Amino acid sequence: MSRIGKLPVPVPAGVDITVSGALVTVKGPKGSLEHNVPAPINVAQEDAQLVVSRPDDERNSRALHGLTRTLISNMIVGVTQGYEKKLEIVGTGYRVVAKGSGLEFALGFSHPVVVEAPEGVTFAVESPTKFSVSGIDKQRVGEVAANIRKIRKPEPYKGKGVRYAGENVRRKVGKAGK
Repeated sequence: MSRIGKLPVPVPAGVDITVSGALVTVKGPKGSLEHNVPAPINVAQEDAQLVVSRPDDERNSRALHGLTRTLISNMIVGVTQGYEKKLEIVGTGYRVVAKGSGLEFALGFSHPVVVEAPEGVTFAVESPTKFSVSGIDKQRVGEVAANIRKIRKPEPYKGKGVRYAGENVRRKVGKAGK
């Protein structure tokens, strides 16, 4: 039995969950999220918690059991607290500026790079070198943060680029001098 999958998902006060067939809808103070549960997995609401179960011990069922439970749990955390990824920019002349709902980066290219905020994601600029990506959908927040980081990854020689806050960039030794 999946150790994660068999744990019931607690439903906090103020969160409304609707299970209709394979569709699980979670509504909370920050918004609403939906998830389509894959075929063999069953989701049932009991009192103030959700129970995710599987009918058999097939390989596919076992794989989806814990995954489904974690995705539903992430949706509940998203609509109550939300998710946030903090990023920082390292490099001389590298900076970020808020432009409307999007961000404009100066990352050493010949042109500024503009990133528009997708639906359900907001940006906050704390300083010219620190900003954050936040929203209620964990997957979307992580994907947007990864795409921003991909614009100029931290390079291993000087460490310049966009990185997650607290990320450890492995450094390489440059050319040996004579």
